[in-house]
Amino acid sequence: MEATRLFSRHHIWLEAEGGMARIGISDYAQEKLGDVMFVNLPEVGERLEIGKRFGDMESIKTISDLISPVAGEVIRVNEGLLDEPEEINEHPYESWLIEVKVFQLAGDLVEEATYLNSKDDD
Repeated sequence: MEATRLFSRHHIWLEAEGGMARIGISDYAQEKLGDVMFVNLPEVGERLEIGKRFGDMESIKTISDLISPVAGEVIRVNEGLLDEPEEINEHPYESWLIEVKVFQLAGDLVEEATYLNSKDDD
């Protein structure tokens, strides 16, 4: 069974399956950021809280906070992005940031079609 991709209003995606989730940023977010030059991610073992900052990304345009769509514990960090953050621009849905053992999902996560339709309002 394939994990369903859900999105937060902070342009974070997650794919949850079996109590675990991979988290990344949406294509929309990477387009708005421009060329990502640096990624600051949490350490394995750090606890995340829904709606709280868990890292940031620096692009040629700005520094943007990463806001957690889950409460949980970081179990893995995508180390490759630390050396090649441009992968986020090239492959936003393959370039996950962290894997998390999920304790709770945010209540306002939406499926991809709903998320994409909300972008029409921007």
